[in-house]
Amino acid sequence: MNATATTTPALSQHMRALERANEVRLARVELKRRAAFGQTDVAEVILHCPSEAHNMAVLDLLMSQRRWGQTRCRKLLAQIPISEKKTVGSMTDRQRHALAAMLAPAEGPARRARPRVTDSLMSG
Repeated sequence: MNATATTTPALSQHMRALERANEVRLARVELKRRAAFGQTDVAEVILHCPSEAHNMAVLDLLMSQRRWGQTRCRKLLAQIPISEKKTVGSMTDRQRHALAAMLAPAEGPARRARPRVTDSLMSG
């Protein structure tokens, strides 16, 4: 039996696995980038769990938002409670809805912006 005949399918499978891992990695980077620029609502990602976020840690997803560091994320997750290492895909429906509800006031348009001092001085 030829040794190259048995390694070729294994090598091909290995290359396909590497390609798939790279695709997922690139999709996650794009998801994090969209979350950082406010183009993607993290609460929606948590509720609907797209394939690229399925094995992503909840902490990584939350920290991809602007002005969300480890301390802020840990405090939020401690209120539910959810482990920071828990993946988005392994969350229960109750956990998803609880976390999405907690994120909605912090990032949604329902939060009213405070009038700036310069705005009130200019109109008066």
